[in-house]
Amino acid sequence: MTGNWTIDGVKEALAAKKVSARELAGDFYKRIEERNPELNAFLALSPERARRQTDRIDALVAEGKPLPPLAGVPVAIKDVISTRGITSTCGSKILQNYVPPYDATAVERLEVAGAVILGKTNCDEFAMGSSNENSAYGPVKNPLALDRVPGGSSGGSAAVVAAGLAVASLGTDTGGSIRQPGSFCGIPAMMGSYGRVSRYGLIAFASSLDRIGPFANRVKDVAAILQVIAGRDPNDSTSTTAAVPDYRSEIEKPVKGLRLGIPKDYFAEGMDSGVREKIEAGIEIFKKLGCELVDIRMPHTDYAIAAYYIIATAEASSNLARYDGVRYGLRVDGDSLISMYRKTRGAGFGAEVKRRIVLGTYVLSAGYYDAYYLKGQKVRALIAQDFRDAFTKVDAILTPTSPVPPFKLGERTADPLQMYLADIYTVTGSLAGVPGISVPCGKIGGTLPVGLQIFGPAFGEARVLQLAHAFEQAGGATV
Repeated sequence: MTGNWTIDGVKEALAAKKVSARELAGDFYKRIEERNPELNAFLALSPERARRQTDRIDALVAEGKPLPPLAGVPVAIKDVISTRGITSTCGSKILQNYVPPYDATAVERLEVAGAVILGKTNCDEFAMGSSNENSAYGPVKNPLALDRVPGGSSGGSAAVVAAGLAVASLGTDTGGSIRQPGSFCGIPAMMGSYGRVSRYGLIAFASSLDRIGPFANRVKDVAAILQVIAGRDPNDSTSTTAAVPDYRSEIEKPVKGLRLGIPKDYFAEGMDSGVREKIEAGIEIFKKLGCELVDIRMPHTDYAIAAYYIIATAEASSNLARYDGVRYGLRVDGDSLISMYRKTRGAGFGAEVKRRIVLGTYVLSAGYYDAYYLKGQKVRALIAQDFRDAFTKVDAILTPTSPVPPFKLGERTADPLQMYLADIYTVTGSLAGVPGISVPCGKIGGTLPVGLQIFGPAFGEARVLQLAHAFEQAGGATV
């Protein structure tokens, strides 16, 4: 029964009493029990919480009352997003037994809309990684190719949707951590504009970059989840007051006549030939849909990885200072306060997190701040300007999501630089604060998924979703 459920399908089945919300959740838990030992995608399950929610939905059905927009929809939440009463580890030993006393705003809004929270998904430790191999609880396997990575850092959230273990999920994106796993697992995955979705309850990695967003099996469901979680939140001063459009109705608008930018800077050397072939075929679909293709320049693209890894590590160094063994999380006693700090952080953090803390502390240190951090922020401003300039000429921008298809488990772990370079096409939109989606764009050799990325102007999610939906309807996933 857990086959290809959609949000509309769940609601219709509940309303027609073909299935109860409790039965549906039970079926998903059975499927999780079967497949999760192999995939390692869920870290914690929340059957009691799910049961309370399913009983609420089933009572509404029995009384003939209107059902909320996500009634009975089984969803999963990335383990860096706080969930009241459910362990939230961030994929780290330092938070191994941490149970938050409150829900993130995005989680709260999902439940108010009727969604059923199944549990928490595995991720790179503190969302730092591009392969989901940095989790203290082991890597996640790609459900489409078990010897491959699912992408990172939201690999678990992408894998559970692609494997049919949830109808939708929430992930987080700092430099590509929603879009790249969506690409690697062959499903649509969306990062809204910075400020579109509240970050309240998101355990911070890099506060000026972190964003929460949805995964689903079709663009219409991505739009439905974004609709629910978007909007102003008084608990997050960076959340926008801009009105939330009706994304689900906006996506049905025709795309004919829209001007789409093709940045030559994104099609340089380093891109896998199979990826290039699929992306070029995908771009042709937009041409057939009546869109106008426009060559554009994004001249500061080459500096994006360097700027991102300076800014993100600096913010990580600051944010992760709170894990000191004193207030919460792991504590390893020492013979002095400094010794306790050192032992706690030494035992609690993995190698990649330590690497980023050291890098971030270095770029913020006296004598290096101007040379690195300040310069990084200036480059960020130039990259944002590239996007603003482009959006005076075009309605959206098309790029690959990743330069390579899903790579093999263990293939890049010994070379952090190669891992970082996998984010080349996603970090630009992260630095600029604009929205982006990855949509399936064929499979190399019929097995390895490729993602096409669509960027829109700030708070232009409706346009991004509209184009993604049109591409999906035109058979983009099978090019």
